[in-house]
Amino acid sequence: MNVLLIYPEFPDTFWSFKHALKFIRKKASFPPLGLLTVAAMLPAEWSKRLVDVNATKLTDKDLKWADYAFFSSMVVQRKSAHQLIGQCKEAGVKIVAGGPLFTSEHEQFKDVDHFVLNEAEITLPPFLEDLKNGCAKPIYTTPEFADIRETPAPLWELADLKRYASMSIQYTRGCPYQCEFCDVTALFGRRTRTKITEQIIAELDTFYSLGWRGNVFFVDDNLIGNKKRLKKELLPALIKWQGNHTGVTFNTEVSINLAKDEALMQMMFEAGFHTVFVGIETPDTASLAECGKKQNKDRDLAEDVRIIQRAGLQVQAGFIVGFDNDTPSIFQRQIDFIQKTGIVTAMVGLLQAPTGTRLYERLKKEGRLLGRMTGDNADGSTNIIPNNNMDPDIFREGYKRILRHIYSPENYYKRIMTLFKEYKSPKIRGKIKFEHILAVLSSSYRLGILGKERFQFWNLMLWTTFHRRELFPLAVTLAIYGHHFRKVSELHIL
Repeated sequence: MNVLLIYPEFPDTFWSFKHALKFIRKKASFPPLGLLTVAAMLPAEWSKRLVDVNATKLTDKDLKWADYAFFSSMVVQRKSAHQLIGQCKEAGVKIVAGGPLFTSEHEQFKDVDHFVLNEAEITLPPFLEDLKNGCAKPIYTTPEFADIRETPAPLWELADLKRYASMSIQYTRGCPYQCEFCDVTALFGRRTRTKITEQIIAELDTFYSLGWRGNVFFVDDNLIGNKKRLKKELLPALIKWQGNHTGVTFNTEVSINLAKDEALMQMMFEAGFHTVFVGIETPDTASLAECGKKQNKDRDLAEDVRIIQRAGLQVQAGFIVGFDNDTPSIFQRQIDFIQKTGIVTAMVGLLQAPTGTRLYERLKKEGRLLGRMTGDNADGSTNIIPNNNMDPDIFREGYKRILRHIYSPENYYKRIMTLFKEYKSPKIRGKIKFEHILAVLSSSYRLGILGKERFQFWNLMLWTTFHRRELFPLAVTLAIYGHHFRKVSELHIL
């Protein structure tokens, strides 16, 4: 059996980093972790070939070779998924599909022969057995959640690691919280399931043996969902692993209550974590209550951000406008919060209702849905009818005002300076590679000479050189990120 593992293209989005990747001549941010994990679950005797359309093209030669095409996709990849499935169908290749996009809206893909939905650890084995016996069904689904301690390591050897800016790894699934707009609990449940430490170390050893020296992203929706096990088992092992390896750093996603656990922050710092993404959403208490973001209520969110950054963990954050409780003041309040906290990477989007969420079901009952969301959190779109009595023109202009402000060179670089004045330098740094030298040279020319941010760029580089020299690589990285964020905002909204 010859199997193509096809990963559709990401459009030009906030998190695609397409404009940033050009500075280091990389094709994509991460390899497709889910598909490579599925590849490891397929029969060993099958021939497998990865086609990540973000890094390479799907060719006629690939399609002539293949008996089956296995697809995995996020919602934001919907358009590309339709196109690629059409190519496979036309070529007579049988199609199997799973992952978040197909789990939430499989009925929209009529050309798919078999859907293997929800968690593949449960639904893939019966599909493979039925396929072997010539009686494979159209849909395999389950309400159960897998024991990820039995999940095999991804087949990283199928991916050309040199094409990617970072690697990815998964320690947990599920989240203990239940934010109304979030589909994580719908997909993976509220109980935080963890792999065993030995699995994670083995995957890191595989990266390392393949020559990877750089960042590894823990894709967990909330790494600290099971703090006890994290502190007792995984982090001590990562600290020990770092003692025998060089050039590997980590980033991940966490909830804001990390700020109240000094010991945990210190352990993450010692283990090589340097960046965490936090769902701040809004500084408005009523809107936090509305969406069920209880972990963010009754606390000084701005001070929590500062505490985390002083511990050596740069905070990236997501923000939302469009809650029913929002008033015209929310736009300036979001701007003020982002600027004063020094959150450089601030993703601000309109409220969207993903399929399967409590928000989706509530708005469906209220007749306030406008079809399916795009899956892009920062393209200025929404699939809901607002109910906050705000003039639509004021709402649209307010949202634009946030983006114009926070991603203008003056204000963006101000946030970098705010961060650098209190950010604890990372203990573990990535290995300096040719791509980093290339980033310095290309950013100096494209941003420092051609860019409208040239004054701010050189001011940052000089200040960092004289005051925080150890942060110079981060200064270059954040300058390049700012270029990407402005390009995306201009494309979709401004």
